[in-house]
Amino acid sequence: MCGIVGIFATKPENKIDISLLQAMNDVQIHRGPDGEGTFVDDTVGLGHRRLSIIDLAGGAQPMYSADDQVIIVYNGEVYNFAQVREELISLGYKFNTHSDTEVLLNAWHAWKEESIQHFRGMFAFAIWDKRDQQLTVVRDRLGIKPLFYTLLEDGRMLFASELKSIMLEKAASRDMDVKAVEDYFALGYIPDPKTIFKGVHKLPPGHYLQIKAGDVEPNIIQYWDVPFKDTVEKNETEIKEKLIEILSEAVEGRMIADVPLGAFLSGGVDSSGVVALMSKLSESKQSESKQTDKPVETCSISFGSKKFNESEYAQMIADRYKTNHHSEQVDADDFDLIDELAAIYDEPYADSSAIPTYRVCQLARKHVTVSLSGDGADELMSGYRRHRFAYYENKVRSRMPASIRKPLFGFLGKVYPKFDWLPQVFRAKSTFQSLAMDDAEGYLHAVSFVPEAWREKLFSTDFKQQLDGYSVKQFFKQEMDKCPKADSLSRIQYVDLKTYLPGDILTKVDRASMAHSLEVRVPILDHKFVEWISGVSPDLKVKDNEGKYIFKKALEPMVPDEILYRPKMGFSVPLAEWFRGPLKQRLRESLLGDVLKNTGVFDMEYIKWLVDQHQSGMRDFSTLLWSLLMFEAFCRKVYS
Repeated sequence: MCGIVGIFATKPENKIDISLLQAMNDVQIHRGPDGEGTFVDDTVGLGHRRLSIIDLAGGAQPMYSADDQVIIVYNGEVYNFAQVREELISLGYKFNTHSDTEVLLNAWHAWKEESIQHFRGMFAFAIWDKRDQQLTVVRDRLGIKPLFYTLLEDGRMLFASELKSIMLEKAASRDMDVKAVEDYFALGYIPDPKTIFKGVHKLPPGHYLQIKAGDVEPNIIQYWDVPFKDTVEKNETEIKEKLIEILSEAVEGRMIADVPLGAFLSGGVDSSGVVALMSKLSESKQSESKQTDKPVETCSISFGSKKFNESEYAQMIADRYKTNHHSEQVDADDFDLIDELAAIYDEPYADSSAIPTYRVCQLARKHVTVSLSGDGADELMSGYRRHRFAYYENKVRSRMPASIRKPLFGFLGKVYPKFDWLPQVFRAKSTFQSLAMDDAEGYLHAVSFVPEAWREKLFSTDFKQQLDGYSVKQFFKQEMDKCPKADSLSRIQYVDLKTYLPGDILTKVDRASMAHSLEVRVPILDHKFVEWISGVSPDLKVKDNEGKYIFKKALEPMVPDEILYRPKMGFSVPLAEWFRGPLKQRLRESLLGDVLKNTGVFDMEYIKWLVDQHQSGMRDFSTLLWSLLMFEAFCRKVYS
């Protein structure tokens, strides 16, 4: 894993600032502590930081084609590079290294944009092709690797793996994008292609950017999307067998490395499945080569609180597969990372599981350089409780005319009391409110960090005028309507794959892992597996009120039922207790001080009411308060 940066001059009078390029590269040293390099000519400057994973001696970047016409900087791994390499050799290409970088370079030389379709992996790379004087910047299909860019008023374009590199340029905009602020408080993150700053963008997953000298702006082209085409396999047995076959292939490809490799093991379904497949594949290879057994390295974080602790389940899998297991307990008061997180994420980010994720990456890096994770299964196969709720709510919507449903459930949603402290079965207010909405708005209601009614009170009058009627609902519906399939569960999965997965989950893991120079690989997000599983019938993803039904059935021979069919726990931290206990004073000072007040975004009286209500124990506003705390930390870092 690595970091890349670049500067492109669209006008002859633009000069490549070598000192800026070097500074942009150096600030990402955590992404690549093993080496660095730059390339500069009259039109483009490219920078690279290297974390050596494959071909430790070779693979230095920027890398040049044999005729010096094509130059690449690359962040990621292409797992099928050996097969692509053989195809290129048959075309007459020669190789000086064993790295996947040289394979990408020669593939582009041979096929240009078509080369992207040959690659199976995670990547963000930039190609300067002197033959047509064109810069191309590519991001992988699912958005596993990040890529930011901006076009400055003077015509220069800057890009980088992290926002902090771009913000070293004084001419880059620091004005907040008001729509991004609305998105952040609704979702807890800022979805692609926005960033918190006006005019600074994320390149969307499955897209590439192209620009030539003289262009007014870059051309953004989509090269891939989730197809949702029905699978050839129809019955449950065939689908279970195919699922294990494709996923095993994806896991096997991600076990190639010239450095120590392991896996995260939380004790949940997804990581347990990945570790089980890794162990079986490792055992098979060792048997074929008659090598001494070398166990899989696994890492997990445990919590003192039983409510959040999955360590006993992680140990169950570790014992079953005889992994070399490493576990550390995170202090219940592990909140010292607040300012560190603001520095790592570069823009407001409110998923509090970033704290344990940071810690498990820190632990893993003590033992390995590469770790596999189970991310992506919940989005692809409806593992979230909200997917099941939305699935059944949409069945109600389909059976009741909107002219009856909206006023009926709208009324019930208003009059039904809010019983947050009662068991789930009695907390129907949110369900009634959701049933009064369409599917997109209803699902947004389910995933919102801060409900719309609260955001209406949270934002100042001036800020709401700046929004000029914009709501995240518009963005959410627009994304959901792009889904190639009409059924409600596929639409839910599609919008998660376009928003929550790259914006929250993959962002969290990339920044936390790169902060420790750790590469994380995600076999469940292999695009071949994604393409296939998207076509599995929704009735096999949610069945008998069980999410990830077919995935769990396929894993039954390898993972105990106690893990497969227990309630999902997640990677949570005790925010409510923190804000009434050890963080009580810090919360008041941060949220009621000058930093948030000076933004002009908020109704400060409402924030004071939120803090008072929460700390009195009357209400639980912990998620909203955390969102505000992380926003304040960002503003203090950037604007103070």
